[in-house]
Amino acid sequence: MHKTGGMKMWYRGLRVMPWLLLAWLAACGGGTTQIEPFLPRQIIFVGDETVGLIPDGRRYGINALNADNRFDCAQLPIWSQQLASSFGFATDFCNAPGSPAVTRAVPDAVAADLEGQISAQIAATGVTSKDLFVVMVGLHDIINLFETYPGDRSCDTGVRNPPPGTLMGELQARGHLVALQINRIIALGGRALVSTVHEVGATPYALATGQAALISCMTAVFNARVRVDPLQDGRFWGLILADDDTVAVVRNPGSFGIGNTIAAACTVASPDCTTSTLVTGATTANFLWADNLRFGPMLHTQLAGQAISRVRNSPF
Repeated sequence: MHKTGGMKMWYRGLRVMPWLLLAWLAACGGGTTQIEPFLPRQIIFVGDETVGLIPDGRRYGINALNADNRFDCAQLPIWSQQLASSFGFATDFCNAPGSPAVTRAVPDAVAADLEGQISAQIAATGVTSKDLFVVMVGLHDIINLFETYPGDRSCDTGVRNPPPGTLMGELQARGHLVALQINRIIALGGRALVSTVHEVGATPYALATGQAALISCMTAVFNARVRVDPLQDGRFWGLILADDDTVAVVRNPGSFGIGNTIAAACTVASPDCTTSTLVTGATTANFLWADNLRFGPMLHTQLAGQAISRVRNSPF
C-alpha cells in the first residue's frame, strides 16, 4: 500500500509511470505536426468549473474588477477563455468580441456528467471535424470519493488494474468514463483537447486534511485512465497536464513568480471572490491557489500556453 504520510507525493507528477509513456506520446501528437492549421468551427467547454465560467460570467477563482470597481469577465481569463481567444472566439458567458465558444461545463460536475453535456451539444448543432471539445473534469470525483468512500481506501500508483470495491477501482472507473466520452467525440468526427486534473494533493484543502499524500495518489490514479484509455491517436485529441504543471510550481515557485503555494488567496467563497476580497499580501500573481480547491490566474495562464500550443501543433 502506498504510504500516505509526508509531502513527497506532491512531486509524483515528475516520476512517470512507465506504462504511460507511449500513451502520452500518442495523445500529444505522436511526434507529428499539422499539414494545415486547425481552425475550429466551434469550441465547446465540457466538464466542471475549472474549464467553464458560470452564466453571469464569473469564475470559481479570482474575479477581476475594472477601474470603476465593477466586475469584468474579460480580465483574468481562465485557461479555456484564453484558448478560445487565441482562435478569435469569445466565451458565451462573457460579452466580448468574437463568435462565442459554447459552455456546457457546470460547477461541481463529475465524470458521469460529461455524457449529458456532450449529448446536449450534439442535439444542438451536431459534431464535425472542426468542432473542438475542451475537457477538464475529475476534481469533484476525487474530493467526493475522499470524503465519502466507505470501502478499501488504500492507494498505490503502481497498481494498474485494482479490483472493484476499492477506492482505486472506483477512481479508475471514473477516469475511464472520461476516456469513453473522449472516444465518443472522436467516433462522431470531433476533436478534443483534454486536461488532466490539477494536483489536488497540493491544494489548501488537501493540506488541511492531513492526508495530502493520499489525495495526491488518488489524483494520479484518476488521471492515469484519462491519459491511457482514450484512443491513442494524436490526430483526434490532444492532452495537457495540469497535474504536472502544478507540481512544477510547487517545486520551484520562484521561477513562476509565486510566493505562496499553500494558502488560498480568497477570503470569501467562490464564485464571489474578487480582487478586492484577497488576504493581506495576496495579488492575482503571487498565490498559486485562488481558493481551497481551485488554482489562480498564474496556473490558468500556464495551462493556456500548453493548450494553445497543443491545438496549433497537433495533427487534427
